Amino acid sequence: MIDLYTWNTPNGRKISIMLEACGLSYKAHPVNINEDDQFKPEFLAISPNNKIPAIIDPDGPDGAPITMFETGAILLYLSEKTGKFMPTDVRARWEVMQWLMWQMGGFGPFLGQAHHFIKHAKVDVPYARERYHKEAQRLWGVLDRRLEGREYVVDQMSVADIAIYPWAMRYEFQQITPSDYPNVARWMARMNEHEFVRRGMDLVV
Repeated sequence: MIDLYTWNTPNGRKISIMLEACGLSYKAHPVNINEDDQFKPEFLAISPNNKIPAIIDPDGPDGAPITMFETGAILLYLSEKTGKFMPTDVRARWEVMQWLMWQMGGFGPFLGQAHHFIKHAKVDVPYARERYHKEAQRLWGVLDRRLEGREYVVDQMSVADIAIYPWAMRYEFQQITPSDYPNVARWMARMNEHEFVRRGMDLVV
């Protein structure tokens, strides 16, 4: 059984969705980032960058345990472990990798900044709030154009979709109206049709 160290955030839900999607048994351990649990030595031993989520797989490569942090790396590890959610075709594989990196480098960090300055900042900083809201709108536009005529980001559902979806579902924090991005809205509804997506999103620790 895989140990999942997580909290109720988009990054945390990426991995709970992936574990559910792959049919892997796991036990969720709360890391309350509101109480600075991520800085405790026992968690730093698992995730040296003090960020959730992280996993420990007792049945890692060659049967030896492995500890993993960083959501992109965890998604790729679980995909390779199970042979799921990554195309075998080389061109399609690299398309998935590009969109996964797009999420890791943009549709995540910048939306996280939007969440902070729009919803959580103790002092209103209009410049930052407007900057990250505009960047959120731009990124949603990129995704909307990509999804035109497509059911998923790259043909069939992949780790790219699993990485992007939990961040899209925090649209209210970004002051985004999904109906303004109809291709994304349709994709979000399609993702929600999968029971394993709903189970992963509904995990509360």
